[in-house]
Amino acid sequence: MNSAQTNLPSGSPTSFIDAANQSVTANGVRFAYRDTGPATGVPLLLFNHWGAVLDNFDPAIIDGLAQTRRVITTDYRGIGGSGGTAPLTVGEMADDAIQLIRALGLDTVDVLGFSLGGFVAQDIALKAPELVRRLILTGTGPAGGSDIDKVGPVTWPLILKGLLTLRDPKFYLFFTSTANGRRSASQYLQRLQTRKNNRDQGPTPRAFLRQLKAITAWGKQPPQDLGRLQSPTLVVNGDTDIMVPSVNSFELAKRIPNAELVIYQDAGHGGIFQHHLDFVAKAQAFLDA
Repeated sequence: MNSAQTNLPSGSPTSFIDAANQSVTANGVRFAYRDTGPATGVPLLLFNHWGAVLDNFDPAIIDGLAQTRRVITTDYRGIGGSGGTAPLTVGEMADDAIQLIRALGLDTVDVLGFSLGGFVAQDIALKAPELVRRLILTGTGPAGGSDIDKVGPVTWPLILKGLLTLRDPKFYLFFTSTANGRRSASQYLQRLQTRKNNRDQGPTPRAFLRQLKAITAWGKQPPQDLGRLQSPTLVVNGDTDIMVPSVNSFELAKRIPNAELVIYQDAGHGGIFQHHLDFVAKAQAFLDA
């Protein structure tokens, strides 16, 4: 593997909104990432949702987790600051992630995946079990899971609603329509705008659509043998996820050996953002167990 890395120290005591943009090259592709927290212990790698770039990671969650561990966030190939063309399958994204982990010189990692990132995280753990110590799957579901292939038809009307109401579509897609959900949505979207300098570039329409094809293909592919997962696993979601229906979280917890399940009430796809303080505490306890 041909890899090259920026010359910055691993981990940083700074907050996520001040973290430097870095890059590492694996097999000729440049991957953008940020690196926070103490450079000790097992690093935690985060993989994010459809169309997400570095500035779509919730600073409250990153900073909370980085209090006691090294946290690495990254852009998928073809998205944000990463080079190359966005893959058309989750399997290719997982292959990229495995190459990235090795290019960073890491032998063992914990992995947290949200939504699309949860698909990728499962595939990493199945393909390279020796790399993954502990696994956190949030707002996500298994290959071939219930209605995952219908995320496009669910999403497009709410993207349009966002345009018409001058709101980020995540306001409608990630949160419930209750007063509590709407308040949490506004707070979450405000946190995403906290970083003012050196922000990541958003996804191109082509990359956005290619990732949707990968998600649709994941929803249609045959189920994987999740009984082979040996990493201790924490599954988290809201009880009203309209993007990756909440039933998929129950299915993951049932099929992954000894998985722990947390379901937040009156919460949607972005339940971990709505309940970020509780989620960080539960994630820290799980990773430290």
